[in-house]
Amino acid sequence: MSNFKVIKVYPCSFASNSYILTADGKTAVVIDPSEEGIFALCSKNGLKCECALLTHGHFDHIGGCGELYKNGVPIYCGEREKELIFSREYLSIFGGVSVPKFEIAGTFKDGDEVELFGIKFKVLKTPGHTAGSVTYLADDCLFTGDTLFKGSVGRTDLPSGDFTKILESVKKLSALAGDYKVYCGHEDDTTLENERENNPYLNC
Repeated sequence: MSNFKVIKVYPCSFASNSYILTADGKTAVVIDPSEEGIFALCSKNGLKCECALLTHGHFDHIGGCGELYKNGVPIYCGEREKELIFSREYLSIFGGVSVPKFEIAGTFKDGDEVELFGIKFKVLKTPGHTAGSVTYLADDCLFTGDTLFKGSVGRTDLPSGDFTKILESVKKLSALAGDYKVYCGHEDDTTLENERENNPYLNC
């Protein structure tokens, strides 16, 4: 059982699910701040957003980064993804849409372990949807971004995507000991055990 609370924020427009995590009811870590209102939503819940973690850098996952950055919130991602977020290839996916202005404060590599405001995270490199996609493991929770979905996996036909690698990534997650709650970048939550039993991509 996790020692923190997860507030799932469903998108209001073209965006991904966002997750607000708090261990003390005062400070928060946000995973994939997809829309501008995330910063205000933290405040509405009596929380001070202290940092943001990105599973990857597609526009529908970073729409709230500008507002966070403007308010002094550091933003982190996987080491491979940093160079891709503002690339021409990524921007072309959404027809050259402008991305919010922000900078990456630091990056993580596979296996990194970090404690942020009372929450211990382990970073798992899970490329495939993008070359730099990562999954965040915290207690009994996996935040998979667009790597693993309920019954499916993320698309791999976008720049830096790779179908072979995403299969390797979801098998890596499947091999974790025990069960986990899986918080996905889109649609419904699931569990790792459910995906082991029912997701065809974990058994390809």
